[in-house]
Amino acid sequence: MSQEPGKKLDQGKSPLLQGCLAYFPKALLAVADVSAYGAKKYNVPYADKNWERVPDATARYSDALARHILAESFDGLVDPESQLKHAAHAAWNALARLELLLKS
Repeated sequence: MSQEPGKKLDQGKSPLLQGCLAYFPKALLAVADVSAYGAKKYNVPYADKNWERVPDATARYSDALARHILAESFDGLVDPESQLKHAAHAAWNALARLELLLKS
């Protein structure tokens, strides 16, 4: 442990602001909009994390991810139901899938 002034012992820690939020601010805002849309659509509070309890969730989020990527070919960039970008829906599903895989 360093006793030198002005030191921050954060080597090896994830750069959340610099490496995620600063890199992808618009993309993450679009994903947050998908979260808000889903919370309203399914009438669940964020704290409920209902999405984690979906049966066979990893496979279903994988399928939803693929459907949104494919739907861009048919619908264009915007999902007709939500009026949000298919890519944002795909990213949300990819994050949900990844979160579940990291927890297992």
